[in-house]
Amino acid sequence: MRESQFQKKVIDYLKSKNVWHVKYWAGSQFTKEGVPDILACIDGTFHGIELKTDIGKPSKLQLFNIKKIKESGGEAYILRPRDFEEWKGEWFLE
Repeated sequence: MRESQFQKKVIDYLKSKNVWHVKYWAGSQFTKEGVPDILACIDGTFHGIELKTDIGKPSKLQLFNIKKIKESGGEAYILRPRDFEEWKGEWFLE
């Protein structure tokens, strides 16, 4: 599954659960690099969700930002298609 397809699947799921979220678009002169793809508030907790294919590798900057979010009390992680069902069970009551 391509990352763009997976991104749509995750966003559609967040919408179905009425979760506040934003897709972060990096790459312009006004945005910060290495920010997770999706920023969400799930049950009152900030989540930085970096989407990768099952074989995609995060950059050092992405890993640094995940670490900083965790140190600040938020949840941050890499979400892959193979882990999607487990993620839903961890954060959402199905």
